[in-house]
Amino acid sequence: MSILLRDVTAEDEIFLREVYASTRALELSLVPWSDEQREAFLKFQFDAQDSHYRKQYPEASFQVILKEAEPVGRLYLVRGSAEIKILDITVLPQYRNAGIGTILLRELLAEAEKTARTVVIWVEHFNPSQNLFKRLSFSKIDEDGYNHLMEWRPR
Repeated sequence: MSILLRDVTAEDEIFLREVYASTRALELSLVPWSDEQREAFLKFQFDAQDSHYRKQYPEASFQVILKEAEPVGRLYLVRGSAEIKILDITVLPQYRNAGIGTILLRELLAEAEKTARTVVIWVEHFNPSQNLFKRLSFSKIDEDGYNHLMEWRPR
């Protein structure tokens, strides 16, 4: 399986909105909104998140995850001198549980190991990806009531 990353371009906006929407699908299935209301909410939330990431982390890398050259997700990172912060890693639902996240995270942990940096990510407390992070030796080090801050430390 060939998993590659490439920088986000303006042409990726529709795809990135789809990736974002996939993260809110369960939540939106529980509200009695029309399709138009859901779309407006997703547009507003995506724009707010994207604006926040780009303003707060201008040094971040914003990348599209490719499987066999097909876009399947996004990976947003901030590489600092002491830590690598994962702002977001999302794989579309139809590609989950196929090893894509594991491959990317192992590559990232190898980079962190070589450079003696920790890796951190905030994960929603109900997100099943916590199991992946735990399997890769991340530990919960903090929480804010809705999210857990998970950290991986080099040996």
